[in-house]
Amino acid sequence: MHSSGLNNQRVRHLNRQTLLKLVWQHKRLSKSQFAQLTGLSIPAVSKILEELVTDGKLSHSAENLSNRGINSGSYQIPPEGDYILCMNVTPTSIESQLCNAQLSALGNFERIQVNAMTPQALLAAIEGIWQQQRKVWPKQRINLALGIHGQVDPVTGVSQTMPQAPWREPLEIKYLLEEKLGITVRLDNDCVMLALAEKWQNPGNRQDFCVINVDYGIGSSFVINGQIYRGSLYGSGQIGHTIVNPDGMACNCGRYGCLETVASLSALKKQARIWLKSQPDSQLRDPDSVTATQLISAWHEGDEQVRRWVENAANAIGLSLYNFLNILNINQIWFYGRSCGFGETWLATINRQIGFNPFDHGDALKVNATQIGFGQLTRPQQVMGIGYLYVEEALSAEQ
Repeated sequence: MHSSGLNNQRVRHLNRQTLLKLVWQHKRLSKSQFAQLTGLSIPAVSKILEELVTDGKLSHSAENLSNRGINSGSYQIPPEGDYILCMNVTPTSIESQLCNAQLSALGNFERIQVNAMTPQALLAAIEGIWQQQRKVWPKQRINLALGIHGQVDPVTGVSQTMPQAPWREPLEIKYLLEEKLGITVRLDNDCVMLALAEKWQNPGNRQDFCVINVDYGIGSSFVINGQIYRGSLYGSGQIGHTIVNPDGMACNCGRYGCLETVASLSALKKQARIWLKSQPDSQLRDPDSVTATQLISAWHEGDEQVRRWVENAANAIGLSLYNFLNILNINQIWFYGRSCGFGETWLATINRQIGFNPFDHGDALKVNATQIGFGQLTRPQQVMGIGYLYVEEALSAEQ
């Protein structure tokens, strides 16, 4: 009898959690929509919703979402909670989007250039953006959610290594900002930000999927059984540091021939600079100021040299992914980052390498056939992904 009571309690918590998840995904739902989406009966749904409203987890509105049947109104996350200022932070730029308590965007998405030569300068830049929002919403508590480039410990809120930064020491971002601003700060890696954005804002995702960010460096984040997989040292997803050529170039991580040294935008720019210095009459600009935009344009214009480098890069990414897919059997992959500007041909080259997977028979009719594509979320949606750290924390409290 005793254990049955515990089981019932567990089921009740799971049902509460399921209903809350659905509200975060759909923003506003009626009783009948909850019943449809969960398979629970209307009386069961009513009872849980009543409880969640009493606990202040949901609010009820008289607004009807259907033209048919009795108007039972709709349910949403209470709008009067704390706001969240979501940011994607690197030492050279900060992107930000303010969200309300329901994680809907407020105001404009912004991107500013920063030149943080010290940890203090980076913290001051974050604080400056927060203070600006504070002026607009003086009576509102605004918490921070930060997607940080590099390796991050999300529990302590420490940025352990930030590859683009001139400094090498760890930075206690959470502690320092909470102490200074008197708010709550949550942070994680920028690839986790993308995975959270996909998980919560793309209804087409499976329980297992992967996001890969191919930009200045190459990072990834895995969602396994609906949960972000971080690993015990929070270093999961370091696909950029899989070795593709043991005799290759030195990587910032201290090893040789990592994928990042071949296939990231910084690696491609480096190749271009070295080659251009041996071509005095090249029409390509000054070797020392080659940009990602110039490389992508040269690729689309059919520049042979650039095409060769980018093809090699795409092959290396495909090969690394092939190994990951065989090990983890994750077969839904979304690409993000500026390298996506190379377009469909680049993606097709990656896909060709992955297509050799002997365990995926490529039956397009199969529900779980491998699906590889460009992520479709807008940049503001991607940055808002980091705000879902608060949602996941609230949901885990339901357990």
